[in-house]
Amino acid sequence: MPRTAVSNAPVSGVSDSMSSREKFCATRALTGALLASLSDADAVLQSMADASPAKWHLAHTNWFFETFLLRDHLPGYQLHDAQWPFLFNSYYEAEGERIGRFSRGMLSRPGMAEITAWRSKVDAAMDGLLDRPALAPLIALGIAHEQQHQELILTDIKHALFQNPIGPAMWEAGVDNPIRPLSHAGKGAHLSGETAAVSTSPDWHQHPGSIAHIGHAGAGFAFDNEGPPHRVLLEPFALASRLVSNRQWADFISDGGYHTPSLWLSDGWAWVEAESIAAPLYWRGDQHFTHCGWQARDPDAPVTHISYFEADAFATWAGHRLPTEFEWEVMAQPSDPAAGTQLDGAVPPLPRGGEEMFGDCWQFTRSAYLPYPRFRPAAGAVGEYNGKFMSGQFVLKGASCATPRGHSRASYRNFFYPHQRWQFTGLRLAKDV
Repeated sequence: MPRTAVSNAPVSGVSDSMSSREKFCATRALTGALLASLSDADAVLQSMADASPAKWHLAHTNWFFETFLLRDHLPGYQLHDAQWPFLFNSYYEAEGERIGRFSRGMLSRPGMAEITAWRSKVDAAMDGLLDRPALAPLIALGIAHEQQHQELILTDIKHALFQNPIGPAMWEAGVDNPIRPLSHAGKGAHLSGETAAVSTSPDWHQHPGSIAHIGHAGAGFAFDNEGPPHRVLLEPFALASRLVSNRQWADFISDGGYHTPSLWLSDGWAWVEAESIAAPLYWRGDQHFTHCGWQARDPDAPVTHISYFEADAFATWAGHRLPTEFEWEVMAQPSDPAAGTQLDGAVPPLPRGGEEMFGDCWQFTRSAYLPYPRFRPAAGAVGEYNGKFMSGQFVLKGASCATPRGHSRASYRNFFYPHQRWQFTGLRLAKDV
């Protein structure tokens, strides 16, 4: 009788010291824990085409393991339901037809109980594969894939609950679950810009310029878009020691930032006018919407839920610019990628601030999401994971408060379209030296 793979698994993130089996168990347990506070009605909500229902994420991550590991590598394994790949395939053309992304919220069935039972079946079947060295890279990809969807579960349900006029909470704020951010140094300090007064202290970390080595190299998991490693020429630059804060963003708004077309890229200004954008997503007065409902907004916590267009406009207003992804990566290479405010267990994510390079929010760069020199996608369906999206998007670096701790690294390349802002996205300023 095979062991159930997730029995007694810790509800937390993963670490490099864990075995493949331990990482799998911890990841699967955390996904289930994140959905524990949702009702069946909550779990089927889809608020926009960019977001997916929590129940769909639960099923899709299971489909990934069943399809690419069990179906292809466990002799005699039979699909749990031959119709479900049509429902839970995301974008893999090589895996056949699937429902439209905008229709995922119409899937009232199968229900949560059926999907949970299916996950238990897959967990038990995976027990026979977890110790096979030849499958370790594919299992690592499945784990990293599920971690990405853990973050999406949190950001997608936040957007869905935000649509409700009464502002329902996914978790209640309390003694064991404080929503107020931690206090941190530098409150009210101001950074000097050539065209506006914005703030941070200390100001800048300088880099003299160099031929830098970029991309993942050596042992450990990385996505295919993080390589191959290559060299990049960097001119001297400086990077702000802190993320831009809510207080600084309020100054930008007060100074007419959303009403000054000269600050904006052409596409960005068209977006502002078409969508009547006047503040970051989830702002209302001095409050913001969180996983614990509407809460007072800490002015000194990092600003989040902004688009690339907004980040670029703010940088222009401040008299500086966004960093390139290469500048950010070089400055982050000595840092601990597990530091900063990141997701630890099934708790509400909230940016808190600090001087770490990682955590709090994904940081926009000015770099287009393009392939590195000599990049080749992997053969087969898994080759569709990243490469086919290298068009029209921008790279973000770091990790957010909704990123499972241990998931990111300096070479990690997140990417979004310039108008998207439902993720925990923010910015760190850069300047030429």
